[in-house]
Amino acid sequence: MARPSRASQQPNLGESIKEAAWRQITESGASSLSLRSIARELGITAPAIYNYFSDRDALVTALIVDAYASFGDCQHEARESHAGPGRELHRLRATGIAYRKWAIDHPHRYLLIFGNPVPGYEPPMQELLPVMMRSLDALLETVGELHALGRLDVEGVPRPSLEPGHRFSVLMETADEAMLSVYAVAMAIWSRVHGLVSLEITGQLPPFAEGGAALYLFELDAVCRQFVLPTEVTADAARFSSND
Repeated sequence: MARPSRASQQPNLGESIKEAAWRQITESGASSLSLRSIARELGITAPAIYNYFSDRDALVTALIVDAYASFGDCQHEARESHAGPGRELHRLRATGIAYRKWAIDHPHRYLLIFGNPVPGYEPPMQELLPVMMRSLDALLETVGELHALGRLDVEGVPRPSLEPGHRFSVLMETADEAMLSVYAVAMAIWSRVHGLVSLEITGQLPPFAEGGAALYLFELDAVCRQFVLPTEVTADAARFSSND
């Protein structure tokens, strides 16, 4: 039985449990997450945790939801810091820079959602998909704006295929050709920045000037040059089309 008198002394016990879980993950890794250890740290019985999380997997899911929410907030704040027409390229670059900063500031959260899985944990995709998609929305919206302006270079970019049961299938099944182009470029960009960030925070990136920042910014600029057409190019294309 839980001890209501002890639990009542911690009005935000659910949040305290998650904070203790993050400390445990930081110190020992996600694979060592233990409800009993958390209970000992908080001075409660293990069954008291079940009032908030039915089991370890429910706690892991709550941690993943919180991590994605924090990551999504970071991405949207970066995007909104460059609001207004004509600043699409600034928004794209800002979300890329914010991606790396959030990962470096919160490496254990980053690894929980993108890295090593918790042994035996099966993620409930229906519950996680909304926060996962929100974390990508800032990038998708910015790439979509560039496409709508005729500034997105999609030539040669492979289109994603619809595979039943895949986590992205809910997006693909209703996408028209334009949206498939947006998804294709967004996923290509994401995979490139994600790869560098993952190597950096796991200590597998060779040393570069300013840590990983120099190489990351170099790659981010390369991404912008590859996929974003200069305004003068799109203007020339518009004039050529109007003369036909």
